[in-house]
Amino acid sequence: MQTGWYNAGSRRMKKTIPIGDGVADLFGTHDGNVKYMESLLGVEVGLGEQDLTVEGEDARVALAERLIADYAALRTEGVRLSDQDLKSVIRIVSEDNSLTLREVVEHPRKVPVGKRTVSPKTLGQKLYMDAIDRYDMVFGIGPAGTGKTYLAVAMAVRDLLDKRVRRIVLTRPAVEAGERLGFLPGTLEEKVDPYLRPLYDALHDMLDQDRVERFLERRVIEIAPIAFMRGRTLNDAFVILDEAQNTTSEQMKMFLTRIGYSSRTVINGDVTQVDLPFGKRSGLVEAHEVLSGVDGIGFVALDERDVVRHPLVSRIVRAYGAYSAEKPEQGSLGFPAPEAGRTPPGALEAR
Repeated sequence: MQTGWYNAGSRRMKKTIPIGDGVADLFGTHDGNVKYMESLLGVEVGLGEQDLTVEGEDARVALAERLIADYAALRTEGVRLSDQDLKSVIRIVSEDNSLTLREVVEHPRKVPVGKRTVSPKTLGQKLYMDAIDRYDMVFGIGPAGTGKTYLAVAMAVRDLLDKRVRRIVLTRPAVEAGERLGFLPGTLEEKVDPYLRPLYDALHDMLDQDRVERFLERRVIEIAPIAFMRGRTLNDAFVILDEAQNTTSEQMKMFLTRIGYSSRTVINGDVTQVDLPFGKRSGLVEAHEVLSGVDGIGFVALDERDVVRHPLVSRIVRAYGAYSAEKPEQGSLGFPAPEAGRTPPGALEAR
């Protein structure tokens, strides 16, 4: 049974919690998980031969005790979490004490979006959607097939239909992967349309054809290359910058300073697939370095475990990741890689 003492004057409590097989894994590599819990909750945790001790303010100790109990129960049921996943869900529960660790891990959210109900298919996707709800600006960084664009568009359509915003602005750089716009036939609009097609596809998957056309005609939904954003102020809008790894530093700064009142922004990209000319640094890489300490901005990293395409895609992403690790000069182009988990430094944190 649990034992403990409580000092009413200092409002501090110490709990001794028996542990079963596997709960020691909670501590993680070099005790990183527990150190993270200690910093978030303001408690001190110690590991004995047969138990854990948790000391701190009574409410904080109770929360830590609940987290440990939830982890123990999930562990006995065969649930395994990476160190980074565990840190992420601990962060969520620490910010919303009404949630349990089990709820965060086991119960994916469902978001009604037009003619579909969209649900995250992985923990990383859930953390991404949670971040979009929590912060006014979110950077979603990860490989192809992880749902970065689709989920962001889904959240934008939901906010539009619920009248949380008055319009949606979808933009991306018209940077070619080995081809040149000038060699394509048609007007400028026809030339850039193929680069914006993934955004159209996501919209048509969530809304009826007539509704999409009506919104586009009335400019309730606007899809345009990032070059068309210069000089504008985007108020009361849900703004998505897709393929952000292909922005230059100047374009990224220009885009980020377009955001107006009552607007929300999602910036997506894959820093392993930069198509900029040699010598041009990715604006997404630079933005992570510049903004990781700014209040109200969330960074979420997705990885091969979040890929929801053909299983081969996950293996391909993993293989390229291993190759880049062996040849760092050809790797992430300056973006710090996540440490064996989902989230880089600053992920899911209001800085």
